[in-house]
Amino acid sequence: MINEQPVALITGSARRIGAALVRRFHDAGYRLIIHFKGSEQEALSLQAERNAVRADSVSCLQAALTERSEVAQLAQNALDCFGRIDVLINNASSFYATPLEDSTQEQWDDLIDSNLRGAYFLSVALSQELTRRQGNIINILDAMVDGAIQDFPIYNIAKAGLKSMTLSLARELAPAVRVNGVAPGAILWPSHLENPQDEAAEAARKKALDGIPLGRTGTVEDIANTAFFLVDQASYMTGAVIKVDGGRALR
Repeated sequence: MINEQPVALITGSARRIGAALVRRFHDAGYRLIIHFKGSEQEALSLQAERNAVRADSVSCLQAALTERSEVAQLAQNALDCFGRIDVLINNASSFYATPLEDSTQEQWDDLIDSNLRGAYFLSVALSQELTRRQGNIINILDAMVDGAIQDFPIYNIAKAGLKSMTLSLARELAPAVRVNGVAPGAILWPSHLENPQDEAAEAARKKALDGIPLGRTGTVEDIANTAFFLVDQASYMTGAVIKVDGGRALR
C-alpha cells in the first residue's frame, strides 16, 4: 500500500531550531528527512526519538551544502528516502563574525554557500517534485539582518540574499509552490553569550532584552509553529516573511 503521508526535508535539523521543526512537523503526521553536516550523533538521536513515536517515519542524510556535488546528491537521496518531497525548509546556516578589515574570500565562500547558494540550488533541484506535490518552501531568515549586525557583513549579505530568494522563488514557482520565510529574532543566545557567569555576556543579554518590547527571548517552538502555520494554514500566502522577534523591529 502506498504511504500518502507528506514528507518534509529540513536542512540543518539535528539540533536547535531545526530539531524543533522536525518535532513540530512529525507531530502533525509528516515523515521527516533530517539533514545534517557534522552533528551526526544529535541527528541519529533525534531520528531514534521520533521513530520510537512512529516507526520508520524519519530518515537522516549527511551533506555539506558548501559542496556543489553534495547539494545535488542530497536532493536525489532525499527523494529516494520516501519517494516524495512535499515541504523543503532551508534552515541550515553558518554564523560567525567577519569584521570588514579581516574578512576573507574563504569566509565569503563558506557563509554565502551555507546560507544562500546551497539553499538556492537545493530548491532548484527539488522544484519539479515540489510543483508536482503542490508543495512549500520555507526559508529560515534572520530578523536582525534588516538592521545589519555589526561585524557580520558577509552573514548579513547572505541572509539578505536568502530573503530576496524567497521573493524571487515565490514568483518563479507560483502558482504551484508557495515560498515563504520566517525571520527569528532573539530565540537562542549565540554561544559567546550563553555563560550565565560571564558578566560581559550578562550585560549584552540585558541590552538585547531592553530592545525587545515583549521583554524576553522567544523559543524554538515559536519558530516551528510559525513555519507550520505557513505550510498548513496560510494557503493564500506566498512571498511573505514573518518576523518572530518579540516586536524588536518596532524599535
